[in-house]
Amino acid sequence: MRSWCVLGFVLSTYLSLFAAAAYAPIAAQYPQLPSLPTFPQQPSRTRSIFSRFRDSLIRSIWSVDYDGKVQSTETRGISLGSNTPPPTVLASYGGDVVLRFNISSAEEASALAEAINVLFLDVWEFNSDWVDIRLSKDVVPSLFGLLPPSLHQAHTPLMHDLAQAIFESYPSLTFDDPLRSHDSPRPFSPVLQTSESTDQTNIFFRDYQPLSVIIPWMRLLRSLFPTHVRMIDIGVSYEGRNIPALRVGVHPTNSDKPSGPRKTIIVAGGSHAREWISTSTVNYVAYSFITAYGKSREMTRLLEEFDWVFIPTLNPDGYVYTWENDRLWRKNRQQTSLRFCKGVDLDHSYDFEWDHESHSANNPCSESFAGEAPFQGVEARRFASWARNETQNGNVSIVGFVDLHSYSQQILYPYAYTCTVAPPTLENLEELAIGLAKAIRVTDGENYGVTAACEGSVTNADEPSAQKRVFPRMESSGGSALDWFYHELNVKYSFQIKLRDTGSYGFLLPSKNIVPTGKEALSAIKYMGHFLLGNKGIEMGKGGEEMRVQKTLKPGTSR
Repeated sequence: MRSWCVLGFVLSTYLSLFAAAAYAPIAAQYPQLPSLPTFPQQPSRTRSIFSRFRDSLIRSIWSVDYDGKVQSTETRGISLGSNTPPPTVLASYGGDVVLRFNISSAEEASALAEAINVLFLDVWEFNSDWVDIRLSKDVVPSLFGLLPPSLHQAHTPLMHDLAQAIFESYPSLTFDDPLRSHDSPRPFSPVLQTSESTDQTNIFFRDYQPLSVIIPWMRLLRSLFPTHVRMIDIGVSYEGRNIPALRVGVHPTNSDKPSGPRKTIIVAGGSHAREWISTSTVNYVAYSFITAYGKSREMTRLLEEFDWVFIPTLNPDGYVYTWENDRLWRKNRQQTSLRFCKGVDLDHSYDFEWDHESHSANNPCSESFAGEAPFQGVEARRFASWARNETQNGNVSIVGFVDLHSYSQQILYPYAYTCTVAPPTLENLEELAIGLAKAIRVTDGENYGVTAACEGSVTNADEPSAQKRVFPRMESSGGSALDWFYHELNVKYSFQIKLRDTGSYGFLLPSKNIVPTGKEALSAIKYMGHFLLGNKGIEMGKGGEEMRVQKTLKPGTSR
């Protein structure tokens, strides 16, 4: 065992050095670029020494045949300019797949949840119909050995080549061949286009962008639009990075009318580092609001009536790590009680109904580790402190909170921690959530489900409401930002929106979806603003113009 682990470590180190040397010329050719991902230093979690030991132990216990070869990779056949993932990506994820399990009973849900905890599997997403899990192909027999026979055929592979999907999620220049000529290079750039519409013509939204590009872009917006844009810091991350945000709004100057607390709506993303589409979507919505001021009467009014705080990533350390080391990293990067298992799940770290009883919540190696105490997640604590200070000392009234995640296309409202307690403003939450989903559907026809966040678990959804029974969850449900803002800060309209898609790509959504997803979120956020102004009949026309639906309908018509 020991010699096998040492051999694996030496091989992975060699591949990392090879990759670092191969990609180094990119920086020399493109000095204007930020630091490009080199996938250096260490293999990702799936192939760490701890993971290798774990997989070997599993194979020994369940007597799984294994020949020691995950996937052969001939590194000499990989060209930097080809469409083949680099060696480090193949070494980390070349033998991984994503499986979707369809759950039909509480017994199946319980068995799958237990197997996930025993095997330290990565739950990608789950809802009332299915559970998506990433795992090594070599662990599949071990998983089936822990599951009831009914689940052996109740699964569908979603991704056969995870390494390729990871490779394709990075911008085109990330692994580009420095020896090829580039007649029209597309470097990362914060330069804004002069086009009136935020469309594919804007180079910033053609690809996902690293933090080293996002921050200069935010500063540029502040410089170009000083009348209604301010750049602020929410706090400092575990590794010492600022958590940047844009505060957008036009404050009234009428001295005859006393101003009360400024109504504020927060739109945040990136709590989970690998959910890149959430970060890009916050940027898209922010840019759309900023550039529409003075051009659109309705948008101008929204900026006059509310302050909008846009936070691209609440987890900057994790986000940077997904660019430089492990594309599928989820948690933050702080040290835990186990040296080889870093990170706390920020969205389970808040101190309202913090969950310390579930297996996943108290296991530092779990993707949904909630920490050893409420607010142990540094970034969650800093964000909550900032929000509370704003309401207590900043003359601010937070009236709306939207937490963007991926994936599964759902509008979720409180509570997340339980389905046995109904939120006091349930009817209002449901009314606005349905409106958000309708605004998205009117935009481009995409369907977003509407449900309580607690039902994001697997349920017997086909049964009547009175007979619904929530199955055991795949991960911890307490300590969410959604519940904390709603219950602790009394933010009446708090939502979590899970963006595209429904599983075809999952967290590795191709960059061509950035603009369409941004347009969907923009429609929803604008609808929310109009709703809070009392205009509950506003929808978006096909051309982007706003149309008011008459409150009094003709007989025989329906809304």
